[in-house]
Amino acid sequence: MQQFKDYTGSVYGGLGHLLYAYSQAKGLAISEKLQQVQNLERFDYSLWRDLLTDIEQHVQVPALGLNIAEYVQPKHLGIIAYIALSCNSLGEALYRYHDFHRLLYDGSPLEVNIQGDYVAINWGNLPFNLTTQVTNEIAIALMLQFLRLFMEFETVHIHEVHFTHPAPKNVALYEQYFGCRVRFSQAIAQIILPIQELAKPFRQGDQTLQQLLMQQAQALLEKLPHSTQLDQRIQQAILTGLQKNLYQIEPIAKQLNMSVRQLQRHLQQQGTTYQQRMQEVRHLLAEQYLRDPHLALQEIALLLSYSEQSAFQRAFKQWTGSTPQQWRKQQEQKYPIML
Repeated sequence: MQQFKDYTGSVYGGLGHLLYAYSQAKGLAISEKLQQVQNLERFDYSLWRDLLTDIEQHVQVPALGLNIAEYVQPKHLGIIAYIALSCNSLGEALYRYHDFHRLLYDGSPLEVNIQGDYVAINWGNLPFNLTTQVTNEIAIALMLQFLRLFMEFETVHIHEVHFTHPAPKNVALYEQYFGCRVRFSQAIAQIILPIQELAKPFRQGDQTLQQLLMQQAQALLEKLPHSTQLDQRIQQAILTGLQKNLYQIEPIAKQLNMSVRQLQRHLQQQGTTYQQRMQEVRHLLAEQYLRDPHLALQEIALLLSYSEQSAFQRAFKQWTGSTPQQWRKQQEQKYPIML
């Protein structure tokens, strides 16, 4: 899949070690890409997605993201794991995870919201090119495994888990893993805990150590790029524009409070053009829509602001080498949907 050239999100190199450990445990051949990231402190988020996609193609197992997360160890998570070790309670660890999650998984804002008797942790507006079934699964499962690693006596009790992708055939696998109701085709990926869970104790707290680690983590955090915000706004503006059939560069620039020239210059600096960026968003949206068995191709073409279905079909074949019908059939074979 074509990658967003201007997206600067990244993941901690330890997650590459996690995929390596998983591949070895499953007897998979280590790809050249996976081998190359073993010595990197961090690597690009789009490469993380590619590595997961490669594994997904070789391992035909349901709930792959949950499967991989079971192999996680503190060393795969870096300094954020050692900060958790120094916390006194699940609530404290969760808020530290919120503060420093970008060191592990930088690409989308992690939000913690109190809703009555529950606390909801969600991944905000995940960049569209990263919202796959496996990346959603692993984002939630990694955070849960992170908390489970350091609990003193009990496990984490979860109220509900929400995924954005359609329900797979094996919903029971997800409910068994999380120990709660799991909803699919939701607006955002999130995990919802009863608020009393936050008081659960961790093995051993060490506030002095925590302060030292947090200073180090803050220094690492400041080294991460901050340029993703504008790029995410551009992407969101194009998504909104496509839905309203106002996707030309002029209304998009206006929505961003930029001149057309400023927007073109920004994209040029990222090595892309507005047309390329818009087509990338269309491509990613198309794949999302095709995963919904209830949407006809004509409806998808209209949702993507194509005047004719044939224009959409030509564009999709150019992007993927397959027709929309062929691509949808391949996905249905990989992930049978519960209707």
